[in-house]
This record gives sequence, C-alpha cells and structure tokens, in this order.
Amino acid sequence: MEWKKEHPEFTDVVYETGGEIAKITINRPDKRNAVRRQTTKEMELSFLEAWHDDGVGVVVLTGVGNAFCSGGDVSERDPETGRYKGVELDGLGTMVHYLIRNIPKPVIAMVNGYAIGGGHVYHLLCDLSIASEKAVFGQVGPRFGSFDAGFGAGYLARVVGEKKAREIWFLCRRYTAQQALDMGLVNWVVPEEKLEEETIKICQEIMELSPTALKSMKFAFNAETDHLYGAEKTGMSMLRMFSSMEEGKEGSQAFLEKRKPDHTKFRKNL
Repeated sequence: MEWKKEHPEFTDVVYETGGEIAKITINRPDKRNAVRRQTTKEMELSFLEAWHDDGVGVVVLTGVGNAFCSGGDVSERDPETGRYKGVELDGLGTMVHYLIRNIPKPVIAMVNGYAIGGGHVYHLLCDLSIASEKAVFGQVGPRFGSFDAGFGAGYLARVVGEKKAREIWFLCRRYTAQQALDMGLVNWVVPEEKLEEETIKICQEIMELSPTALKSMKFAFNAETDHLYGAEKTGMSMLRMFSSMEEGKEGSQAFLEKRKPDHTKFRKNL
C-alpha cells in the first residue's frame, strides 16, 4: 500500500490516505504515543477529514513505534491543579471518542504495542481491533490519579463482561494479545511483521460491502450503548474535581517522580 501523507503541518499525528483507506497514526514515540491537547486536536481534524472524504471507506487508527497509545501524557498535567495544561479534562480525548463511534465508516484499531489507559479506551471504541502478538493491554487510571467512568467502564463491561471489566480496572494488570483475544477484547492477533498487511486485507474485505448497510449497522450497534454519553459526561466532571484533590495528584506525581504511589492515607475519605 502506498500512502499519501496529508497535513504535513501536523506535529503529533500522521494522517495518510491510500486507496479507500485513511490511516491516523499517533506520532509521539518518545512518549509511547501518550496524548496531549495538540494530539487530540489533530486526531479530531483527521477523523473529520476522513468523515467528509467520499473517497474514504475505512479508517485505521494506530501509533508509531512500540505503542498504540499509552493514554494521557501525565507530564502535561499541572502539578497545582492536576488538570491538563490548556484544556479542561472533559475536553481531552472525549471528542475523539465521539468521532470514533459516530463517523459513518468502520474504524479499525491496528494495535502494534502498548494500548494502555486512555489508549486502551480508544482501541475499545473502535469497531474492530487487530493486534500484533506483541501488543499489551490494560488500565492504569486508579494507579495514576485518573479513571474513565463513561465508555471506559460501561462499554468495556459490554465487550468483556462485568467481572472481567472490574478485574481490568480494580487490579490494573496488563494483558497479552492472546489474553485480549480470549476475552473478546480484540478480533484478531497476527505476527508483528504481518500487522499492516493483514489490516489492509480486512479493510479491502470491508470495502467490497455496501457503505450504507455498514453505516446503518454501525449506528444500530451504537444505539445499544449511546446512553453512556451521560455517564461519560458525569464521569469526566467527577474526574475534574478528583484531579484537583490531593488524592488525585498523588498518582501523577508518583509517576513523574518515578516512585510507587501511596494511596493508603486516602481511605479515610470513603
């Protein structure tokens, strides 16, 4: 596949088109593709362009290097307020969630490495996920002063079941690609060197089908969980308040200071 690079002015995302495929690649390898406001802004613009491009039938979301996306860039959080610099917490990434779900074209997550935290939610929300054998999945929010009480909870439970979803959030373990396949979190696992090739094959299969039928089915599937937008807004409002609390700051500060967070003192707040 020959890719044509669009928007060379982008710094955090590479947006490319090839045939009828649009590929959105998070491009912050030094941060394991952790996102900041500039990243999500460029992701939003890329999804909107793919949405309005009649030549695009399928969108692929991926990351460069050994990571798909490792979530929010903790170094971008203000140590005083706990909020991400230059943006309210409920504006960081949630519009990307909306676009993944509502673009009237299938979105495939091509998971090449770490899909952690917010990156785990991105891949979860994609219509399909294909992972390399080296992909790693998991949540870290409760360890680092964050959580996703919207789609990251409700939709995850729909995909893998209540018990497994609670395990993922309550233990913050990491899962291999095979474990993700076994729990229904991804659709396929392939050798690392075959990842893009197999992804393109899946895209080509999809593009042989009726785009209106695919759009209608995507919206029909979404209808079962669209009520989670309310939970997402409520959860993000809670997260904004939590991030400004001492407890919310502890995890991110521990990460930046390369130490183990101490949450024991906060149990008195329950």
